[in-house]
Amino acid sequence: MKKVVLLCTLAVLMFACKSTSVTSTNTDRKAQVAIKGNWVISSVSYPGSEYIKVNTFQLADSECFVGSTWKFVSNNNKGNMALTKANCVAFSSPITWFVNNDGQFILKILDAGEKARKVRDGYILHLANQSETSFQLIDKIDVGGKMTDVVYQFQKVN
Repeated sequence: MKKVVLLCTLAVLMFACKSTSVTSTNTDRKAQVAIKGNWVISSVSYPGSEYIKVNTFQLADSECFVGSTWKFVSNNNKGNMALTKANCVAFSSPITWFVNNDGQFILKILDAGEKARKVRDGYILHLANQSETSFQLIDKIDVGGKMTDVVYQFQKVN
């Protein structure tokens, strides 16, 4: 009997831990509509830490994202991205995304034909400096115990 109680308690604790890490799902429609369209990452920078190596989205070195193309469709929160830089791994994928009311940009990179609800891993970045022709997504990573920003600068293509 104790074993059953212990397992139930563990399951509840695991669920509680998971629920505390969930971000707000209330969307910022204005920010999302402003992102609609085709974009390119014009630069990746690490303010205050220029000599670090970052494996972005567990796909490739962050420098391989410079020149990558991104399409954001705001009415269904889908799109796609493609890495095409020479001497880097070529990669393209459908994505799903949204901007919540906390200014967080939530991104999931999907395998072809995969439904977003089946993908458990995603990325939470901060949306900053948004204008009609540019915006930044800022990731925070741990570098030797110090939280460091990785800034992806997006420029509008059309």
